[in-house]
Amino acid sequence: MKVRNGGLKWTRTVLVVSLLTAPLAAMAAEQAPAAQQALGRELLQQLIETDTTPGHGSTTAAAELLSRRFLDAGFDPADVQVLGDHPLKRNLVVRLRGKGRRQPILLLAHLDVVEARREDWTVDPYRLTEKDGYFYGRGTSDIKGGAAGLVATLLRLRAEKFVPDGDYVLALTAGEEDGADNGVQWLLAHWPELLKAQYALNVDGGGPEIRNGRPAVLSVETAEKTFISFTLTVRNPGGHSSLPTPDNAIYRLAHGLARLSAHSFPLRTNSATRGYYDGLAKLYSGALADDMRAAAGEAPDPAALGRLAATSTYNNAQLRTTCVPTLLQGGQAENALPQMAQATVNCRVLPEESMASVEAALRQALADPQIELARVNEPFSGPPSPVNAELFARIGDSAAALWGRIPVSPYMSAGATDSVFLRAAGLPVYVFNGMPYDVDDDRAHGQDERIGVASYYQSLQFNYRLLKAL
Repeated sequence: MKVRNGGLKWTRTVLVVSLLTAPLAAMAAEQAPAAQQALGRELLQQLIETDTTPGHGSTTAAAELLSRRFLDAGFDPADVQVLGDHPLKRNLVVRLRGKGRRQPILLLAHLDVVEARREDWTVDPYRLTEKDGYFYGRGTSDIKGGAAGLVATLLRLRAEKFVPDGDYVLALTAGEEDGADNGVQWLLAHWPELLKAQYALNVDGGGPEIRNGRPAVLSVETAEKTFISFTLTVRNPGGHSSLPTPDNAIYRLAHGLARLSAHSFPLRTNSATRGYYDGLAKLYSGALADDMRAAAGEAPDPAALGRLAATSTYNNAQLRTTCVPTLLQGGQAENALPQMAQATVNCRVLPEESMASVEAALRQALADPQIELARVNEPFSGPPSPVNAELFARIGDSAAALWGRIPVSPYMSAGATDSVFLRAAGLPVYVFNGMPYDVDDDRAHGQDERIGVASYYQSLQFNYRLLKAL
């Protein structure tokens, strides 16, 4: 579910009633068999309890663990490959052979997770804990739950001797969270033939959104913002702290950040957000629905966009570029005036907005030529994926067996995923999974990350239905 390497991936609007696990379980008309649920739980536990953080973990360990599962299930060793140059950051690629009646479909998830400190959590982040209807653990929602679900589904299809119309290629990769030794980029550079497909399904976001207590819309990401960070740096000679000067580097930087906090980027829509709000408008009434319908139009009323953006942080991020400080450092000793103060500002840029205009807006907002502005990274972007009507219909049919007929809607991720590299290489990517989630309780990258137990088990049946249908 994820945002480019260290941001929130897909926080949804707060205009909802919190999900209660018991009603969600009762709503499901179809459940995965008990044996499949047991397998799914076992795989999830193994992944959560395998440390795959960039700093001290290993995606190679997780990839090798899962590769043994596929080999034990009878997959041809030539179709189960652990690949990568870095000994701790290898990737798993598995092929379930089909009949050759269609092109392969790529299934994608990442194995790495962000760091979690035990003292910050109420449970051990590196142990799977089931409590009060939830599975807790680092990576449950981002995105080991999705990865375990894909593995469980392919193993089930193999056990049932099901042969799909075309190959399924599962890629479980490294380096999504920190961008180092990124598995998708490495595979594209070294093994591009493995990733050749009609399209890719990435489980790192989207899915059935809980609104008013039940799944109401299944969001499929077809576009995402571009990730770019800047450093803001102030330098001066410093001196002894007993002789303060008006030109303090920390003060100067703070004043610039205060001016930046008052800046808002222009409100804009695109094909993904227009489609998203067109679908959402059908679920609401009154002024909110009117503003959503306005946002779905080709020439939306700016006042309506402003009102919609003000309703939630998610809607605001859907409708404009955002830039926010995420890191601070400065000074060299408690008894010395700071010779340097620096902030890192992370921006999530709308697909059609130029980086030059974003950088110019930042300089204008800071309004201080002594604050040096520099890019931390060069942005990487890919074109939006077109709505695939046949795929969306199959998604809707698969969802209907579990949650009734709900709309399947395109949307734009406010964060970023590895989909950007595949889209840039010309492969359409659709980002969603089958885990219903409370849109007001996104804990990816945060404290006590969790997914609903019922939601996870329902995703196993959703995956099974969908992969049999494609």
